[in-house]
Amino acid sequence: MRFTRIVQPWRSWSIGLRMAFITMLPVAFLFTSFLWYSWYAHRAQVAEELAERGRILARALAETSEYNVISGNLTDLRLTINGLVQSDKSIYRIDVVDATGKRAVRVTSESALDAEPHYYEAAIRKQVVWINLFTDNGIPHVSASSDTRPPTLTTEVVGAVRVTMSPANMLAKQARRFRVEVAMAALALAASGVLAWVLARSLILPLRDAIGALRAIRGGNYRIDLPVTTGGEVGELQASIGEMSVALDQSKQDLENKVAARTQDLLESRNEALRADADKRKLIQKVNSIIEDERKSIAVEIHDELNASLIAVRLEAQSIATLAGRAPAGVEVEEIRGKAQAITKLALDLYANGRRLVRRLRPEVLDMLGLHGAVEEMLRHYDSGSGCRFAFHSEGDFSRLGNELAISAYRIVQEALSNVMKHAGATFAQVSLVLDEDHDVLRIAVEDDGQGFEPTLSSEGIGIIGMRERVYALRGAIDVRSAPQRGTTVAITLPLSGPTAVS
Repeated sequence: MRFTRIVQPWRSWSIGLRMAFITMLPVAFLFTSFLWYSWYAHRAQVAEELAERGRILARALAETSEYNVISGNLTDLRLTINGLVQSDKSIYRIDVVDATGKRAVRVTSESALDAEPHYYEAAIRKQVVWINLFTDNGIPHVSASSDTRPPTLTTEVVGAVRVTMSPANMLAKQARRFRVEVAMAALALAASGVLAWVLARSLILPLRDAIGALRAIRGGNYRIDLPVTTGGEVGELQASIGEMSVALDQSKQDLENKVAARTQDLLESRNEALRADADKRKLIQKVNSIIEDERKSIAVEIHDELNASLIAVRLEAQSIATLAGRAPAGVEVEEIRGKAQAITKLALDLYANGRRLVRRLRPEVLDMLGLHGAVEEMLRHYDSGSGCRFAFHSEGDFSRLGNELAISAYRIVQEALSNVMKHAGATFAQVSLVLDEDHDVLRIAVEDDGQGFEPTLSSEGIGIIGMRERVYALRGAIDVRSAPQRGTTVAITLPLSGPTAVS
């Protein structure tokens, strides 16, 4: 997780910045390492040189100061040391002390700026040579070539020389050298930076052209001209983009041709579907017209023939009952009278059922009172036979409606109310008929407060499908709006214009 947070800023860098960073990072590391090593080497060189010179000076002065310290002639020693200090700016101070550690001579440089915290010390030794002039038997000694015995030496420390060095002068020289080295290293670093910039630019420009070409392709311009300006992988990328643009342009042309051909096929299919739909609606309208005519014919036959026969049967049964009443009393006569009365009641029931069947097949009130009266009579029938209350609202003169339009509107309202009674579970429903002559349409609305349904999840029932097809056959529009527990509203618009709409 920590590594991800460290690497995260890299993701927003451009490739040129990354390349420059990758190029300059080792150069900067080498530059820093070189500067640190050079500074450390110069400091170490100054320290080693000062230590060497301090030790040499201390030993040299200790060897040459023996006589002066022993004889007490310190003036000449002071002059010698003073000349040495003035000639060498790296010497800060020279002290000469006697055997007891008491300072005998001190010379401090006037040009030295600072001093090291320690000094270099060399002991001043007095050497006495003892020579034996006699042999062991007391005879004077005569040196011979075969005599290899060394003289006897006696060493005695009579003092010490302490040299304190000053690193300022040598550090200044090394600082000048260090500045020259830094300048040369900075020049090399700048040259590396320029080289990194040139290399990054040589990579950025082709990539920028490639990105521009890809954006043009994304914008829909598939035919682009991207020259290959470099080699290696970037050149291969440029060549691949150029080849891809040619292939995409060709694919686009092929796709456009296929789309055009497919669009033409779809238009032809759509036109065929529209023609088929128009033929279907004409067929539905014709079927509905035939059905209504057949219903009218059946209703007429029931009314004129079946009902007349039932009336004749009832009259004959009543005649039989009358004749049975005139005959002498007996069991057979009472049975005949009972059968005659049963036949009369059955004829009356059949007559009533026939009347109801005639009203369903062809409501007489629609011919007598028009659409307004027929719908009002329908609502009165539903209102008296159910637990749902119905309201009716109408506007306009419905007498000018054509026979087919009036029958279709009546059947639509009949189907809508049938759905309310069967499925809605409503307690109140309202039917609205509005003849909008300004827009030359008939508006029908059936609204209830029932349980409703979700139109997107529920499939349409046969009733709604029948209403929709009947409406479309008349070139009308239907809108069914519903929601769970919020009731249902069926809004229908039927045009008044047409060969069958207005009489």
